Amino acid sequence: MSMKRLHRDILQISTATLAIALILYGYHMDNPLNDLPRNQDLPLFEPHRKDFPCTAEATKLPPLDAQANAWFLEARALEDPGIFYEKRDHKRIAELTRMAAERRHWKAMLNLATYYLEGIDPDRGDDDAVQLVEDAMRMGVPAAYDRMGTYFMNGTGVEKDATRAYAFWQKAAEMGNPDALAYLAKRLNVGEDRRGYWSNIPVAFKMMECAMGQGNTEVAYSLHYLSAAPMGADGAVIGDRNAETKDRALRVLHLGVKLGCADCARDLWIEFGHPRSLSRTIAPHIDEARAERYEMLGDALDYNPYRRFPNLDKVLPLPPAILPPWDGTRESLLAAAMGVVTTPPLPSTPVPATAGRYYLDPAYRLRKTGESTTARVVQFAGYWRPAIESSAEDQARQPALARPGLYAKGEAFESINRSKSIGDPVWEYYRTIPAEPEAVAPQAVPVLVRKVAPVTPAVQCKSDQPCNVGGIWQPWVADGHPLQSIVNQPWRQTWLQAGQPFPQPERDWLLKLPKEDVTWHLMEKAD
Repeated sequence: MSMKRLHRDILQISTATLAIALILYGYHMDNPLNDLPRNQDLPLFEPHRKDFPCTAEATKLPPLDAQANAWFLEARALEDPGIFYEKRDHKRIAELTRMAAERRHWKAMLNLATYYLEGIDPDRGDDDAVQLVEDAMRMGVPAAYDRMGTYFMNGTGVEKDATRAYAFWQKAAEMGNPDALAYLAKRLNVGEDRRGYWSNIPVAFKMMECAMGQGNTEVAYSLHYLSAAPMGADGAVIGDRNAETKDRALRVLHLGVKLGCADCARDLWIEFGHPRSLSRTIAPHIDEARAERYEMLGDALDYNPYRRFPNLDKVLPLPPAILPPWDGTRESLLAAAMGVVTTPPLPSTPVPATAGRYYLDPAYRLRKTGESTTARVVQFAGYWRPAIESSAEDQARQPALARPGLYAKGEAFESINRSKSIGDPVWEYYRTIPAEPEAVAPQAVPVLVRKVAPVTPAVQCKSDQPCNVGGIWQPWVADGHPLQSIVNQPWRQTWLQAGQPFPQPERDWLLKLPKEDVTWHLMEKAD
């Protein structure tokens, strides 16, 4: 074969190869599957990173629609572990959860995805679950990235891929998701004998603190072990347990019980009642009365892992505080330690038969979100109004101009007659908020809290000043605060004796929150 012919054949092959490459590249660019959140490019998991800055997931979350949250809490109440699974109203649970999810309540969206996988809705399956999670990812919800990681690890609705799973978990952790933080911390906390593998104790420690500060219960037990002995900068133990480290580990376990950690309660039962080694126990002394109470709380958490005991110090404070009297019953112990609310979670209010699109439950108000669309079809359910200047006469003729109306997903927006405007109108989205948004009214699933009468007159104090009133106190940040969703909760409450200082967010909650942002409100006065 001549050199000239050889060069021509090589050129033809190269041209053909280039053409195929361009076709494939064009297909890749035009393939809509590449735009799906599940297929996004993410950095590979880096177990040997040098640092891990803590971000609170709450700062990334979209605000919840208040009415949707009421439906969500109602659905959660129907899933009470005290109701046998076979006797639960799964149809109603799914209906309420779907109603909330259609208002883009991200927790409801993720729960609904789980119901699809469990077959509660026979018309929905794995693909629908993945699409719901992707919708939440588009909203920027860190927990949705964590869930997608789980789907890739298990091959649920996507091709099984552990590498992508860890990439999604890393992304979720960097966004502040407590579950992803807890999972990755466990993988990095592999001990001295595997230091050349994934072991990264300093980062694992930071991840655990970041997760626990946001209310995660899984990390408390591991975190207390890492706190029980002095550690070097590389995470290696550099000394024996001492009084300071033992006290720190004890407080981590106690906080873990408040957050709902059953293993923490069982460990404190052992530490106070049956320590394996008196020289290594973190309890300052044997105290079988304290041990008995921890044991009972641990049993309760085993039965219902959603329980929280924020006011634990009312019946079970750490030494040297004197142990308060107790009648020995499980009911009184749990009631004293659980969170309290002055009003029950808002129930689902039946819509009057005569109500139209513009009906709004009187328990709520509407707030403009800043979101808008020019689409002609509703992308997600909620209240919408066209952003059009109009006269009173126009509003009387077309109610859609006067006030927001409720639209279902997939429904066409009303036609707006306009003589002077051109093009499709811009529709603005509104979400429901409580009728009294500034009221101190924490909400939770009813079985997880105790209802109390409001304190009158109301008592509130600043974080940096002790109050001369003992009782159950609720921390509160202003409406719209970035950490509102993890501060204005019953599980953040605390029991204090008169004159005791309030918990400090950074020191006691492991949460980056200026104490000046927090006010404390008395929920129940001490006897």
